[in-house]
Amino acid sequence: MPVIYYPHNEVTMFDNLRDSAESSFYEEEPNDLYKEPVAQPAPRRRVAVAHNGRFLGMTAQQRFLISVMLLFTVCIVGTLAMFVLEKMSLF
Repeated sequence: MPVIYYPHNEVTMFDNLRDSAESSFYEEEPNDLYKEPVAQPAPRRRVAVAHNGRFLGMTAQQRFLISVMLLFTVCIVGTLAMFVLEKMSLF
């Protein structure tokens, strides 16, 4: 049977438990290797103001056509959803 040797001058696991509990978890001295990033103010952007009545670069006729196409898409998708959910039927 092997003999386990415990030297008397070695510190065992629980000998300095109270000392480690009293000490701070974080380092006391500042670490120069890692510095917190400092927030830089974002540069202000100039918002382009439309002087000629255009929104998103479209004329009034183009915006109207887009809105009518969106209206028809919503109506068709809603009708199809009602058919799928059996809230409406053809017969």
